[in-house]
Amino acid sequence: MKEKQVHMTEENRIQANPAIYWLNKIPFLGPVSINKMRCHAGGFSAIYNIEGTEWIRQGILKEKELATFNEAKKCYTKAVSEYHSLKDQGIKFITILDPSYPKRLLELPDSPVGLFVKGEPPKDSMPSIAIIGSRNATQYGLEVARCFGKELAREGIQIISGLAAGIDGAGHKGALEGGGSTYGILGCGINICYPKENFYLYDQIIEKGGLISEYRLGEPPRARNFPIRNRIISGLADAVFVVEAREKSGSLITVGIALEQGKEVFALPGRITDFGSRGCNQLIQSGAALVSSPGDLLEYFGMKFCKKLYLYEKSEKGLAKKEKMVYSCLDLQVKHLEDIVSQSGLPLSECMMILLDLELKGFIQCTGGSYYGRKLS
Repeated sequence: MKEKQVHMTEENRIQANPAIYWLNKIPFLGPVSINKMRCHAGGFSAIYNIEGTEWIRQGILKEKELATFNEAKKCYTKAVSEYHSLKDQGIKFITILDPSYPKRLLELPDSPVGLFVKGEPPKDSMPSIAIIGSRNATQYGLEVARCFGKELAREGIQIISGLAAGIDGAGHKGALEGGGSTYGILGCGINICYPKENFYLYDQIIEKGGLISEYRLGEPPRARNFPIRNRIISGLADAVFVVEAREKSGSLITVGIALEQGKEVFALPGRITDFGSRGCNQLIQSGAALVSSPGDLLEYFGMKFCKKLYLYEKSEKGLAKKEKMVYSCLDLQVKHLEDIVSQSGLPLSECMMILLDLELKGFIQCTGGSYYGRKLS
């Protein structure tokens, strides 16, 4: 929308941003409605001065919403005070009037008028890719997402995802391991970490990138919020990479939005018997680019690299005989300790010591509950 790209003086922006924050707190007002109000009023600040009945006449508000809107007007001063206290909470409220607002999002017809940010937003000058997939991912999918995130981040590509359990979290984790930047797009208020098990990522991402949400502070992670926030995940990315997805999943909703936005879609192929990979296989059948290595994605971005980047399992060279024996019992799909003991033929105590050594050497990982699996290099 051309209206969103109007340049404002610093004075006008300072006046408008608190008004946008206030509007953002009104539950039934989305970005499209707010921009219609702005166009009619001649600016964000002027919206407050217009009676609610006028918005009904304009078809922007419904009769049943009038009372809530009028009640919100009574809380305007409180909202402005909240806006000015955000900095003390380590939160920025970036609006479409700010130079730091991501330019990729300005291209969307329903770009958020305001974004809550902890850390920093993605850099417009750097390439970015969304790594998305199933919350109930396999160990193989988690390892692939982590390794791709790591290799791509090392090459300077920003990793975008939704901080969800499963593939999202693995992509973020890999980006952090690669020393790059990663950005989590939340489906709740930015002062809420969801899911709770990703709290360690929540803190680290703030230091190495940023957390972003269009939802007001304290907004719980409602199911309806996540499909809406997906447009921001794809909107901030130059391309979308799907690692594992079922036939009907939130990841495929993001893919649909990405295609509407004109973004390139990549997918990791899976075995035809893997229920969790059926969505990816269907995407490839429909024209999504098949990905077999991080190098495939780097080539898309036109980046030069010294060698073809393939994911591989670590060489067994240097391992002791019994370590090789236990290592050979494992693959990327995790196995329970009892199965490893049975397959290796070693006593339980000895097998556990070897597994610990292999874990310390970075060959395997324990995923909890006495399950072990190989790690990709």
